[in-house]
Amino acid sequence: MSETGFGELVARVGEFYVTDKAMKNAQKKIEAALAAGTAGDREREEYASAVRRYFTGFEREARAHLREVDKRLEHINQVHFNLTAERGVAVRRIEATQGVLSELDRVARTE
Repeated sequence: MSETGFGELVARVGEFYVTDKAMKNAQKKIEAALAAGTAGDREREEYASAVRRYFTGFEREARAHLREVDKRLEHINQVHFNLTAERGVAVRRIEATQGVLSELDRVARTE
């Protein structure tokens, strides 16, 4: 990875709000090493491992959350579909009963 690309990665990771102590320490350590110009291959590899470990877990957690939200949305969509169908049935019943009552009124007026 180029010096510029690595620095951009470090900056991008630094934009995240991280509470994990190991990741925080790795971030501080690499930022200090980059500022001092002492970020060698070993420091870069350690940092890359820390980033991979943290973000892999973070991604796994986000994907699990997405699956749960999708399940909930699927349920809501099914409930919405069912209620829409139920509403349609109620509307048709009202129309049918109004038709009968209108016919009753018409017949009653002609007798």
